[in-house]
Amino acid sequence: MQPTDPRIRAFTDAHIRTLLAELDERGRKFGLIFPSVATDRTLDGRVLVCFNTAPASTLLNLLTLLLDADRDRDRERNTPCGS
Repeated sequence: MQPTDPRIRAFTDAHIRTLLAELDERGRKFGLIFPSVATDRTLDGRVLVCFNTAPASTLLNLLTLLLDADRDRDRERNTPCGS
């Protein structure tokens, strides 16, 4: 997702905080810790995230990567040896 994607404007501060909590939970499975991540401010209708004032699209892209990695990990666990 690009920072300029119009769908980003639909995310409120509360939505972003929920996604940050999910990022924290999913990231810990992979040893990723984001101790100071939080919402920052809204700029031009977009909520910024405290990854050095990254746009919310960065958060969504990170979550997508973690979800994909989690699915791949589950698939590997459920595949019998030699398949």
